[in-house]
Formats: sequence, structure tokens, C-alpha cells
Amino acid sequence: MNARQLWFTEPYRVEIREQPLPTPGRGQLLVKTICSAISAGTEMLVYRGQLPADIALDASLASLQQQTAYPLQYGYACAGRVEQISDGIDAGWLNKRVFSFQQHASHFIAAPDQLIALPEDVEPEAAVFLANMETAVNLVLDGNPTLGERVVVLGQGIVGLLLASVLAQFPLTQLYAVDSIAGRRDRALQLGVKQVFDPVEDSQITALKRALRLPVDLSTTPDSGADLIYEVSGVPDALNLAIELCSYSGRIVIGSWYGNKSAHIQLGGVAHRNRIKLISSQVSSIAPELSGRWDKARRFELAWDMIRRVQSQQLISHRAALEQASSVYQLLDQTPEKVLQAIFIY
Repeated sequence: MNARQLWFTEPYRVEIREQPLPTPGRGQLLVKTICSAISAGTEMLVYRGQLPADIALDASLASLQQQTAYPLQYGYACAGRVEQISDGIDAGWLNKRVFSFQQHASHFIAAPDQLIALPEDVEPEAAVFLANMETAVNLVLDGNPTLGERVVVLGQGIVGLLLASVLAQFPLTQLYAVDSIAGRRDRALQLGVKQVFDPVEDSQITALKRALRLPVDLSTTPDSGADLIYEVSGVPDALNLAIELCSYSGRIVIGSWYGNKSAHIQLGGVAHRNRIKLISSQVSSIAPELSGRWDKARRFELAWDMIRRVQSQQLISHRAALEQASSVYQLLDQTPEKVLQAIFIY
């Protein structure tokens, strides 16, 4: 059995390689991929050579334990069907539709604990959003939005849109979003965001500050600023805008992974005086204060429910064969405004 695999061979270059797969060993299964989703935020770091060189690609996924040296495989959102099982595997796995945190490839070998069975009512094209929806759910858990709060989401890529769609179900006083791409702003409104703003336009940011009742001198009062801000734009400089928009004793949840990008963050002014809390959120673990009641199984169950409610497959804008990967990544790199969610079809 040969598998077609996507490899990042150097910055701005990908190849499709056909590699032989061994026969599944005892306790293993062979999965044929139906579709896999590109997670543009992190995969663009890989594509552009912006990953830090001193850490593994992921701390918790067995398929991404290698260091960040080219050539490498990446991806973590595959939906497929089990085609072959070996000794020691329950026969019920055969032909089962599954999700796996696997790199982009037509086939792969996995153990049962690396697979998540798709619910009967979730199609593969919806299932490929599981990883990003789990991230959105984790962001909500870490931010802990409460009744009547004012919330701002910076960045309306797929994670930002999924996050906004979940937050739209809360009884918030205000839910605003910020993104420089008009198509994303339009989609955010469709998903329940009250108002969206373009960070490139100074007048738009002024309007957002007015909506949050912020004085022009950036000071805050007990009734001004956002109670909770999510930074999921992937742009480190956006943290300075988050600080400007934040209320006294407000929370800023940092969900972006910046790779090796850095920025000068202004922590000496209102961030210090206003007791702003900066919270790092990463989906590979569950916050210690929640781990007594939450585990990954419970979080996955909630993510599936959110996928059903949001109908996340509506966010797919591009479907392409794996052989078209080079042009898809070029499109994401050079004209990201044209792509909302791209998936590979096998």
C-alpha cells in the first residue's frame, strides 16, 4: 500500500510524495482519508519557515512529536474511514468513519487511541473542524465569559469565527470582532457578532472604543472597556490593541501561536495600572482549575455539539485535490482574503 503524503520541504515549498506504508501491525488500523482541513494559522508558520526551532511541533500529539526541521509533514485535521484492521482490534472498527490528528496524507496507520469515531449525524466535511472547534471551546473555558460582559474577538480566521459563533450563544451585553478582511467580517455578522471593525481604519478603532465607552485618553472607568478580549489574529502587535480596549481588571486570552514572530508589547502603561490579566490558552492541555471536572473526552463531546449547532462546514470556501497543494498554499500566503477554509479531498 502506497500513501500520497504532503511534505513541507523548505520555506514556501511543498511536495506530494508517494510513500509505501507497512502492513498494520498488531493493534493497528489502516485509515483511508476522505478529507483533511488546512489550519491556516499554524500551517502558514510551517509554510513560511516561522516555527521556533527548539520545540516539537506539538506537545501532546504523537504524530507531531518531531522537531521543526525540513523536510517535515504537518496537519492535524483528517477525517477518514478504517479500511483494514489487524489482530487485536475490535471488528467494530472496520469501515468506521473516524477523525484523527494526522498530517495530510491519503492513507495512514494508527492505533485505536489515535482515532475518534465520528458521530452518526456528523459528516466528514464537518468533522475536519473538530481540532479548531476544540480550540474554540478551550478558549471559552479559559476566558470564562459571564452574564452581561462585553467581549471582543481580535481575528476572524477559522478559529476566531468558530470562537465568535460559540460566544454568540452566551447572554453577553456586547460581542464585537475585529479583522482586516471584509469577507471575514461579513461572516462574523452572520454567525451572531453584534458589530465588526476593520483594524486598518483608525476611524473604525475609534468607533469600537466608543462602543466600549472608552475615553479618548485610554483611561478606564468601572463601566468602560471590554471585560474579556480574545487575541486569535496571529499578529503579535494585536496585543497592544487588546490592552487599549481592555477594562480595569479585564482579561486578555492569548490564543494565537506566533511561532518565532515577536513584537514590542506595551506593558508599562494601562496594562500595569489597570490590573489586566494576560491568559495564555493552548488546547493541548486543560487549565488546572478545570481539570477536576473537565477532561479531553468531555471537551470533545462539547466540540461535537458546537459543530452541530454552528454547521461549521458552511465555512469551507475551497476544496482541492492533494496534488493542488502548492497552489492552495500560495493562495493562502499571497491572497488570504480569498480563502476562508480550504480542505483537501482524497
